[in-house]
Parts: sequence; C-alpha cells; structure tokens
Amino acid sequence: MADSSAESADARTHETADVLVVGSGIAGCSAALAAAEAGAEVLVLTKATRPDDASTDWAQGGISVARGDPESLKDDILAASDGTADGDAVDVLVGDADEAVENVLVETLGIEFDASGDGEYDYAREAAHSEDRILHVDAATGTHILRPFLNHLDGHDRIEIREDTAALELLTHEGRVHGVLSDDEPIGHPIFAGATVLATGGIGALYSRSTNPDDATGDGIAMAALAGADVADLEYVQFHPTASADEDPFLLSEALRGEGALLRNADGVRFMPDYHPDAELAPRDVVARAVAAEREATGEVVLDVSPLEFETAFPDLAETCRDRGLEGEEIPVAPCEHFLCGGIDVDHRGRTTLDRLYAVGECARTGVHGANRLASTSLLEGLVWGLRAGEDAIGTEPEVIEPPELRDSDPDLPDRFAAEKFVRLRRTMDDYLGLERDPDEIARAGAVLRRLKGEVDAYTRTRTARDLYELRNASVTALLIARAAGENTESRGCHFLVSEADGRSTEPEPETGPTADD
Repeated sequence: MADSSAESADARTHETADVLVVGSGIAGCSAALAAAEAGAEVLVLTKATRPDDASTDWAQGGISVARGDPESLKDDILAASDGTADGDAVDVLVGDADEAVENVLVETLGIEFDASGDGEYDYAREAAHSEDRILHVDAATGTHILRPFLNHLDGHDRIEIREDTAALELLTHEGRVHGVLSDDEPIGHPIFAGATVLATGGIGALYSRSTNPDDATGDGIAMAALAGADVADLEYVQFHPTASADEDPFLLSEALRGEGALLRNADGVRFMPDYHPDAELAPRDVVARAVAAEREATGEVVLDVSPLEFETAFPDLAETCRDRGLEGEEIPVAPCEHFLCGGIDVDHRGRTTLDRLYAVGECARTGVHGANRLASTSLLEGLVWGLRAGEDAIGTEPEVIEPPELRDSDPDLPDRFAAEKFVRLRRTMDDYLGLERDPDEIARAGAVLRRLKGEVDAYTRTRTARDLYELRNASVTALLIARAAGENTESRGCHFLVSEADGRSTEPEPETGPTADD
C-alpha cells in the first residue's frame, strides 16, 4: 500500500503487474484468463464487492452462437444495426463465436446451458434473429456465467482479483499508458502495468431508469477520453423495450417475446404488427419506440405472457415478478436504458489509439453493433474481444514513471453532494438524450452538461472521493454523448431524431450553484 504521508511522488510505494485489467464482468474475466494462460501475471481491479455489482450478472437472455453458420448470424447483426455495423468486426465476432463459447464457457467453466428433453441445447430465439441460436440458463444467463468465471479466476495462480477498488486516472506519458492510479490511497496509489485493459462496463447510472448496476458510471470511457484516446458512436444508446414499468426496473428478457409473449396497449390491442413486419421480434430500437408511443397514446403497455408456460419456462423471472407484486399474465412494461453501442474506439484485438491501452466489453466500440445492437451479442462480444485483448496484451514489461499526486486537502463534501448532482445529470439525459431526440434539445443538454462538468472539475481538483470521481466520469461521458448526438444529423437505430415535439417544453430547468466551463 502507498504511504499517505509521503511528501513527493518518488516516496510513494507502487505495484506492478504484467497485465492490469480494470473491471470484472465477462470481458474483464476473459482478458484476465487469456493473459494468465499465456504466462502473464495479472491483476484485476474492480469496484464490485459481489458479482451482482457487474453488468454481466444482470444479463438475462443468453449468449448468441453461430451454430456453424456464421454468415447467417452476420446477416442478422448487420440488419439489426440498420446496415451501420463494421462488417470486418462482425466477421471477427461470428468467426470466433462457437470456439470461444465451447472452449471457455463449456469446457473450462462447465456452464450447463439449458437443454431439451433429448439432451441437445435448448437454443432460444430473440428479436431480429432469423434462427434459434441463443444459449441460455433460464432467464439468468449472466449470473450462471459470471459466478463460475470469477470462482475459476480466484483459483488461478497467476491472477489476483482486488475488489472494492476503483481506478481514478490512467497513468500516461507521451501517448503511452503505464497503468492507473487506484483509490487505495487518498493521493492515488500507482499501479504500473505492461498493458492496461479497461473492461468497466456501461453507462446506466447516467439515466434514471436502467437495467445496469448503479455503479455503471462510464468510468473507462471517461478515463480513456481524458487521457486522449479516441471514442466513437457514443450517440447510440440502446433502450430495452420491456423493462418493468416501476421506478426500480428489472428486465423482462427478450426471450419471453421469442417464446411468444405479446405486447398489448391499455386497450388490450396487440400493436407491434402495425409498426414492423416482425412484430414483437423487430429490432430493439423499433420496439422500444413503439412501446413508448403506445404508452403515451393509451396510458400503459403490458407484456402478455399467457401464450407461453411462463412459470415453467422462466421460473427465476416468474419468481422476480411475484416478489415485486406483479401477479397475473400481463406485466406492465416501459423502455429503459440498456446498453451503449459505442465507446472507446478499438481494433480487432481491443487496442485503443493509446499505446498499451486496451478496452473490451461495453466500454469499447468494436464496430460490431453500429447504431443498434442485436439481442444476446453483448456477452459474446465481451468474451471474444476479452480473449483477443488478453492474448495480445502480454509480453511488455511494466515501466515505472513519475505518477501524479492527487490532492485530498479540502473538507469532505456533504454526504448527498454527488447524489444530488447525479439527479440533475440524469434529468438532462432522460429529457434530452433518450429514445427520441430533438437537435435543439441536444444542444441544450450540452450546455447543461458543460456547466455540470465544470462544477465537478472544481471539486475533484482538491478531493479524491470515489463517488466524486464517479460523478466526474459520468459528467464527462454524458457530455461526450451529447456532443456525438449533436454532430450526427442522421437518424439511425438508437439515435432517432425528431422535430420539436408539439406541446412539450424544451427549456431546461433553472441551473443552481456555481458555474464553470470545461
């Protein structure tokens, strides 16, 4: 541990690792495993203190495979993206899919995916898939993958997992990343690495309703962008059409619609055939906007599970509904922030534009998703790119550089300070950067977020509290999303532009407190 009484950076203790992974979802675990199996000493830092703090643990539907027909899966990915996905990146995903799932999830981890009566895998079908190709465990696939994965890594003699530890800043020099400052010490604890892999997950905390954990604050994206790495496609924020309609939403897996569940409005009318030929199995962006429109027009949308054996086919999800007091066969649903299709720009090995920095999983922009993600490709992308990055990241010795010394000199902020700032950030994102976006409102969002970022910067200069840095990261990422949305004048997929809505106020709520520019 670092000596918090040290008067200079030279006096501070530090650590080294061959490969440093920041994040403990499927992408981070895959990178750590691949690097360790190739002979590297690996340190995994994670803010999580239990598996359900990671987004992977919340993944329901399953993991797509190619089933020996990668071209069919590629066609579906490209179609769901409205033709915007990078074909070369999709080739990587579909080409590696079957082998990665078989070698790591089945053979190494022993994941027992659901099987049918004849012992064959019970492949499911989800929206915008033309074939049954989703491997799953009930509707809690992420949980059944991540926990065995973490247990396996815990027993690996080349891997250390350090929980409840946040990365605050990347350590950089002349375009090269040398590790991170962690929050193990108030002035930052330097950890130097031959290569650093960011696997920090998504941005759910930027919206008031999300299917992500509360600590999904865009940390990796913000740290990489502040260090000078390229980001791309940040305007493409995917909203899942069927989350529970309450204030604390949970996901109602797309697999339900794949098995025959129907969407009905408050009048009992099944409406999706009027919006798309594939009805409930249309691409997610189409279904989400349709659900929002029908909720506004009729007051409610429900997911009707009467066409399937809900209790038998999805026992865990049925139990969740009962625990929430949702009885019966019609479950009220509403769209909810779900996944960021863009992120830190990376190549086919997860390499960013900064030397020795990699990014994998939801914080990375591989090009696979384009403007809209195909269902059940997120776990697969994390697995495939995590393995590729881990294999590529080995072989470089850590270099110790002069690390910055963060200041932690001012009094602690009030307990609710960060939470109250988050309220303003989320209100701005909900109102102006949601399912439908007006160009004038996007500009207003940018103005609000610039002022918020300026305020937060003023506090982080003299304090290193984790919640404050999470707020810093969230405000940076939100501003980057607003900028990307403002620069993209074409409606595609998740980025859906409309003219100023009739009767809706476009004036942001009054700002309070000090202001500053970024």
